[in-house]
Amino acid sequence: MQLPSQLSAHEIETARLRLRMFTLRDTDDYFLLRSDPEVMRYIGTGATSTREQTTTKLSWVLMQWEKHGFGIWAVVDKKSENLIGWAGLSFLDGNPEIEVGYGLAKAYWGTGMATEAAWASLRYGFEELQLDRIVAVAVPENAASQRVMEKAGMRYVKLAHYYGVDVAYYEITRGNFRPGNSFYILRKK
Repeated sequence: MQLPSQLSAHEIETARLRLRMFTLRDTDDYFLLRSDPEVMRYIGTGATSTREQTTTKLSWVLMQWEKHGFGIWAVVDKKSENLIGWAGLSFLDGNPEIEVGYGLAKAYWGTGMATEAAWASLRYGFEELQLDRIVAVAVPENAASQRVMEKAGMRYVKLAHYYGVDVAYYEITRGNFRPGNSFYILRKK
């Protein structure tokens, strides 16, 4: 798989969301998400982040876009224009596999927005990056995240160990991905 080293800034619009590049101006909102114990409960080891750790993570997110041409987007609720989470593609725990990941503020849980963001990220990976396969992981206790993966068309493969914890490992191939008729606009800036 040959990935582009750089892409222009891409933004995705779905029915209710805008997935856009993070900026350093997002640090405060991103910190609110990453310091919330409920939001972080099932992310890796479940540890919350300090402001300094959040700033470091945000710099890493921006660097991934520059280095690999893909990464994590800021997820914005189109109705309120508030940053409500993150979603996108990254390398799975330092491996060559590419995973879809997402996290939303608790107020948006159960709304279908995580599925919408995950689905848009998958579509970007298959249509723009021409990936053959994308994976996702969730701790077994996170049934909601596993439902998101399944609704996005992913299938359970195995129990595995990534990010220092046991995880349910899911995958989807380009041939099995169904873009459907959901609202999706990709803007290349």
